[in-house]
Amino acid sequence: MKLYPVETGNFKLDGGAMFGVVPKAIWQRTNPADNNNQIDIAARSLLIEEKNRLVLIDTGMGNKQSDKFFGYYNRWGNYSIDSSLKKLGFHPDDITDVFLTHLHFDHCGGCIQWNKERTGYEPAFKNATFWTNEDHWKWATKPNAREKASFLKENLLPMQESGQLKFIERTSDKFQSESELGFGIHFVDGHTDKQMLPHILYQEKQLVFMADLLPTVGHIPLPYVMGYDTRPLLTLEEKDLFLNEATSKGYHLFFEHDAHNQICTLKETEKGVRLNELFTFDQLFN
Repeated sequence: MKLYPVETGNFKLDGGAMFGVVPKAIWQRTNPADNNNQIDIAARSLLIEEKNRLVLIDTGMGNKQSDKFFGYYNRWGNYSIDSSLKKLGFHPDDITDVFLTHLHFDHCGGCIQWNKERTGYEPAFKNATFWTNEDHWKWATKPNAREKASFLKENLLPMQESGQLKFIERTSDKFQSESELGFGIHFVDGHTDKQMLPHILYQEKQLVFMADLLPTVGHIPLPYVMGYDTRPLLTLEEKDLFLNEATSKGYHLFFEHDAHNQICTLKETEKGVRLNELFTFDQLFN
């Protein structure tokens, strides 16, 4: 097995929304805001190469939305999913599977692109199976008013229409050690219903793809929960359990949304679980 971080593009989000009830005077120490109160956000995917499979975890927001739409998110930097794959020696047509932690546009938008004539949409990974779970698919395709702006029909329906959509078979457990794609999955429901966090054993280290349970290093303290979460009190419970497990078992946490930090470990302190060490992917695995 080989793993590769894939930078799909950076953007900005409102710092207050990202930290909920935590005052700006506190969160800006780790996530400084610009003049518009926005903080740096990444859309970092993870590529798994194993035998005849090439599995991409999440795809960023893609490039098919309007300039007005992207104007809300102030994209910055030169990353794109195609250029990042090319740098690694891969092409979108090489991807066999796309695993989606959840279906908010900044996690799945890159799955679907305009066709050449710009008259309709088509899969950006024409040879890939798109993986979600049935409960989350129902949640996303019949969205509540709070999340409706994050579940975009142009991202979801073309996946289904392509015939490339499949559902992960899940047990009743919050954590299942095996899946169709060869890694474990931790289900969490606070941010959105049935979000899936991959657990990947790699070079004798347990790497956990954090998605939106822990967006950045600055979100490690327990009360630091996003205003975007649909069930923030449930996020607190899920986060508390995960942070303690990650600390005791020495997990390495891979950040999808931290623009300046890729991986960390945790430690127990008098104030609760806190940051232990930071790593780049290359420092840890190469």
